[in-house]
Amino acid sequence: MSASHSWNMHFRIVVGESIVASSAATLSAVVLELPVWAMFIGWISFFTRGFNFKAGLVNLGCVLIGLSLGIAGAHLLGALGPHLGTYAIGAVVMVITVIALSLARLPVLNNLLGFFLGLVSYFASHLPPTPDSFASLSLAAAIGATAGFLAHAWAHRVRAVRPAGSAS
Repeated sequence: MSASHSWNMHFRIVVGESIVASSAATLSAVVLELPVWAMFIGWISFFTRGFNFKAGLVNLGCVLIGLSLGIAGAHLLGALGPHLGTYAIGAVVMVITVIALSLARLPVLNNLLGFFLGLVSYFASHLPPTPDSFASLSLAAAIGATAGFLAHAWAHRVRAVRPAGSAS
């Protein structure tokens, strides 16, 4: 492969992936009024393990489990706060971490990074622990994971195209 073809291919991949990212960000922020950073949580989750549609769904599923753990942790923090004061955070983190680390032993939905991306997403949002918060953050993550898949598919497609006149 010539240096000019290599540069051209790299440029096409970067521009294509950037178009996918900016489209997903625009859809999230402007159309759906979701936080763009939460969309990127989903994007990152796609690339944590496996680079195909099935693995992407598993990774997204783990992010959603992490979101659920975050919301459960917020409820637990509210319940323990009056009894333990500022020490409630230690107890809640201990419980949620034990659960996340235990779930990493599951046969399929076992992406520890995905669980923690979901936890970070919930706690970074500063949203109340409600079904609406879960739905908003889940939708943003799903858009990001889909965009990650599309960006990866684009790169794969560009790499598969042979320049005119090259040997197979």
